[in-house]
Amino acid sequence: MAIKKLRPVTPGTRYRIAPAFTEITKSEPEKSLVVIKKRSGGRNNSGKMTMRYIGGGHKKKTRLVDFKRNKFDIPATVKAVEYDPTRSARLALLFYADGAKAYILAPEGIQVGQQLISGESVAPEVGNALPLSKIPLGTIIHNIELKPGKGGALARSAGSYAQLTAREGKYATIKLPSGETRKVLVTCLATIGSVSNSDHMNVRLGKAGRNRWLGVRPRTRGVAMNPVDHPMGGGEGKSSGGHPRSRKGLYAKGKKTRTPKKYSNNLIISRGKKK
Repeated sequence: MAIKKLRPVTPGTRYRIAPAFTEITKSEPEKSLVVIKKRSGGRNNSGKMTMRYIGGGHKKKTRLVDFKRNKFDIPATVKAVEYDPTRSARLALLFYADGAKAYILAPEGIQVGQQLISGESVAPEVGNALPLSKIPLGTIIHNIELKPGKGGALARSAGSYAQLTAREGKYATIKLPSGETRKVLVTCLATIGSVSNSDHMNVRLGKAGRNRWLGVRPRTRGVAMNPVDHPMGGGEGKSSGGHPRSRKGLYAKGKKTRTPKKYSNNLIISRGKKK
């Protein structure tokens, strides 16, 4: 994917860095794979605001993405690469040989007309889905299952990927985008390659209004509030309010929030990168 720097003909385009959409081949989604996305605006069932800074934004329709890739040994043809307003990655529209249609996360470098397949005895090529037991060590993978048959859960956002580093017994060792190294059952499926739209991290919106189109409302800093509204509020002039913390008093910037007795602790070999 490419990005483009716009000419500064308005204040909003002066600092904007936009996606080029050069890889998109189809503008309208497949009707049978689309559902309307309902939004709450941060309100609960009685209309009370329970989550701040959410509301407005353009209407969106959710594409039903196949994270399971469980149509084994049935070849599929890539008919289009599409934009998805609800996620950062691009989607690939697959037409299976048995007549079924499905969206998958588009891997980097996928082309229209390419043949994809999932199964135990398929070639480890970009876009194919295989069990971790059949993937060569050192391979770049994405959309990795944590439980067999449940569907991909790891490395799904734009440009992300993991690497299969080792196999021992019933577990494979993978290095995740966060830098964490953990064990996953070798019967879990993963897709070969990295996720498309790797330049998503370089996009700059350019103006506050574009954030509003995404459904994000302005956020008030805690230090700008009064003491009654936030633990960091109050003070004379621009003095900040002590240790960074949330509105409910929970420490930010360094406090560990992971449950000490989490079930997956014994599967994690090393945690992510230290900041």
